[in-house]
Amino acid sequence: MEKNIKNEEVDEHIVNENKDEQQPSGEEQATVAEESPKETEQQEQTPEEKIAELEKQVEELKRQQLYKVAEFDNFRKRVMQEKADLIKNGGTKVITTLLPIIDDLERAQQNMDKYEDVAAVKEGLNLIIEKFFKLMAQEGLKKMDVVGQPFDADLHEAIAMVPGQPDEQKGKVMDCMMAGYTLNDKVIRYAKVAVAE
Repeated sequence: MEKNIKNEEVDEHIVNENKDEQQPSGEEQATVAEESPKETEQQEQTPEEKIAELEKQVEELKRQQLYKVAEFDNFRKRVMQEKADLIKNGGTKVITTLLPIIDDLERAQQNMDKYEDVAAVKEGLNLIIEKFFKLMAQEGLKKMDVVGQPFDADLHEAIAMVPGQPDEQKGKVMDCMMAGYTLNDKVIRYAKVAVAE
């Protein structure tokens, strides 16, 4: 019986020691209690500090917005300048393409008085016109072939009607008064035509 009592005392002593190790002492508890409010105070800001921080963020956002607005304005001005330059100098490529034709026409004009043979002048002029259309075709210009084709309001402009035509000719282009042209498959001038009715 005495052994049992002693064993119980020893067990109780061990349990008490373990409890002492796990739980902080009174001084340690006081230190922990003192530290907790300080940490929460450091985490929490006063309203004035919050306002100051928010004002700082607002100022930074305003500065960034002003920077973006100025950057966009500069971009817009640069694009407008580039567009104006393109409009102003957009014909440079075509004009450069036409310069050889101008040279040929000037040579023909200078030599026209020397030639008595009209056939030679006509042949030279035809060669220049042929060269011109080849150069224009390289730039995407095409002349419309309209005579005998059905009238198409997307390509043709009817300026005259030709009455008394056979039924199979009705609604077709009989004559072309002014040639129509497309540039890269877009109509740049409608063909002025006479249509059979």
